[in-house]
Amino acid sequence: MASAKLLSLNPNQPDAKVIREAAAILKKGGLVAFPTETVYGLGGDATNEKAVAGIFAAKGRPSFNPLIAHVAEARQLEALVVMDDRARELAEVFWPGPLTLILPRTANSPIARLASAGLPDLAVRIPSHPVAQALLKEAGIPVAAPSANRSGQLSSTTPLHVMESLGENVDLILGAGRCPVGVESTILSLTKKDAVLLRPGATTREQIEEVIGPVLQSPGDPANTSAPGQLQSHYAPRARLRLNAKDAKENEALLGFGPDMGVKGGKRWLNLSPTGDLFEAAANLFSMLHELDTPDITMIAVMPVPETGLGLAINDRLRRAAAPRE
Repeated sequence: MASAKLLSLNPNQPDAKVIREAAAILKKGGLVAFPTETVYGLGGDATNEKAVAGIFAAKGRPSFNPLIAHVAEARQLEALVVMDDRARELAEVFWPGPLTLILPRTANSPIARLASAGLPDLAVRIPSHPVAQALLKEAGIPVAAPSANRSGQLSSTTPLHVMESLGENVDLILGAGRCPVGVESTILSLTKKDAVLLRPGATTREQIEEVIGPVLQSPGDPANTSAPGQLQSHYAPRARLRLNAKDAKENEALLGFGPDMGVKGGKRWLNLSPTGDLFEAAANLFSMLHELDTPDITMIAVMPVPETGLGLAINDRLRRAAAPRE
């Protein structure tokens, strides 16, 4: 496959002709990378086994790692998953938005079994980005869309990131600037009596608990992956990460946070948020890791980020990026 075609769009008023072209590619079984409010997704028809297999092949993604099915409206989910009262309440408050729910598949769910890795449950989400919304409405099908990058590598938050990672493995890239949130969606399992947070994200545990009450935190089991983004080593740059750093060594870059960065040593440095704003830090996380991940850098030292609110999601991604690799 030749390098992908890249079409730029106004993120708030996407061109209808371009959207129709992208939707036609999806309905024919092709792959389209598109922006969501979280990160860029690599989209394929979630009901088409060959298209879903194409996503796994393009990313080099293990087939036991499930995908998220995206739709434009909640009513489309009735044929896909079983919604309980908790799911409906959360949908009313947080959708469209950066929240993924794990729910039981319906008996006749049309979603390809490969998309859910053969599991009886399915991950579903309604993104809020105007381009994603326009594409999903025009296509009229559920779209499986993991992050648009090679498996295990840094997620893409700009069209350039997508092109560099997947340029020869995708039919079309819809470019609409940088994703505003910058980290993947929160994943919440509602398959049992207790709600379980499987992956922290921009929709915080505290916000969810205000709607449905107590939420358990999953310790995670890399050997038993029941939802996207649970692999121990994930979201990783080529350089190694050293967490909770106070300074940088000679061969390191430094990724700082907050006003008291106190840079010492290192080849180069960036600050996720000079003001200590966790939302700004999340939006900058993958872009800055991309920027620091150059051939002359063997290690990226990362200063501590608070384990509160959106900081839980930031630290989750950093720990997975720093995990031992095979």
